[in-house]
Amino acid sequence: MARYQLGFHSYFASEALKGALPKDRNSPQIAPFGLYAEQVNNSAFTAPRMQNFKAWQYRIRPSVLHSPKYTLVNHTLLRNQYHQDDVLTPPEQMRWSALSFPQGKTDLLHGLVTMMYNETAAVHLYAINQSMDNRYFYSADGDWLYVLQQGRLRFKTEYGVIEAKPHEVVVIPRGVRYCVELIDEHARGYICESNVSAFYLPERGPIGANGLAEERHFLAPIASFEDKTEDALLYCQYQGRLWQGEISHSPLDVVAWHGNLYPYKYDLDLFCPVNTVLKDHADPSIFTVLTAPSLNPGTANVDFVIFPPRWIVGEDTFRPPYYHRNIMSECMGLLTGIYDAKGEGFQPGGMSMHNSMSAHGPDYDTFTHASQAKLNPVRYKNTMAFMFESRLPWQLTKFALMSDLRQHNYLNCWSSLKAQFTKEVIE
Repeated sequence: MARYQLGFHSYFASEALKGALPKDRNSPQIAPFGLYAEQVNNSAFTAPRMQNFKAWQYRIRPSVLHSPKYTLVNHTLLRNQYHQDDVLTPPEQMRWSALSFPQGKTDLLHGLVTMMYNETAAVHLYAINQSMDNRYFYSADGDWLYVLQQGRLRFKTEYGVIEAKPHEVVVIPRGVRYCVELIDEHARGYICESNVSAFYLPERGPIGANGLAEERHFLAPIASFEDKTEDALLYCQYQGRLWQGEISHSPLDVVAWHGNLYPYKYDLDLFCPVNTVLKDHADPSIFTVLTAPSLNPGTANVDFVIFPPRWIVGEDTFRPPYYHRNIMSECMGLLTGIYDAKGEGFQPGGMSMHNSMSAHGPDYDTFTHASQAKLNPVRYKNTMAFMFESRLPWQLTKFALMSDLRQHNYLNCWSSLKAQFTKEVIE
């Protein structure tokens, strides 16, 4: 059963067995109950305090116990900046249909496919119909942000259990070991891998102390553990490739832990949007849930932005997103319903890509309707779109470029737009 504690990047302590945490939470010569003390660091030792992430674990067995040799797993579609495909990404707009559910039994490790990546991040899709039985995984390359689109999942981690449903996101930090179990018959969703920096809450600036995503709505797991001694497989993402090793026990044997490095989840339906209340059109940055910042102020390696249910009340304003070209590159997905800038073709589970300076905006039908509509207050219901936005262009994988999922007629959604220029003054 999943149990949680509240907070975001807070310093937590948790024990599944009373007394398993050392007294005063120090590093004793002998840990309670014969446990092994192990520290996990996800940042440089001398990183600033607010960017320094670590956790002390008190384990039944230390993590050094595994087979003497890892073997490379071939025939996988996992990619990132370390493992790239030799294909070129054209500068055009692109869109894909949803990933189909597999016919044969497929767990997360075999149901992953990478769609795009750059020097700081990668975007994967998953479609699965089987739990990871006696198989465990960790990424040595980056933090993984899961965005659930269909089907509930159970993440059994070193730190405890997280159960998540569609419209929730789960962040598994770099190096954390876990397995993914199905709660429903099958599941599908998106993953954003951040290779350079951790995810943070964006600064609110003039918005003030409240709004957007609140720290109190993030949930971290309560300690629980497995004490199993049976043959299992441990998979590792290392330099963009998938490796496999053998272990003789469950790696989820942390009886107690304390620190500010742990997995967590967040319910997107709790997001508090801030938007235009009179006129004009605000930028999508007001919908940022999490950000992985870059060293260049004002830009991010990747922003996670959502477009949730909300009221639209702008007067004398073109309400959908206007036509635009950005320095940032966008990868967009849809969890539920429809997106207000597109009519047909953008499906839940599907995605689109608009790279740096690639023009995009409403299709013809959306533009025509929005230009003629009476501007009464409108509430967008039953919708949840999102965007992984990066300061660097997205490089496509061979799968994404050649896949049958790619909608080669995507550009047709703008083909009916005609010049409406007139020299007459419109009152």
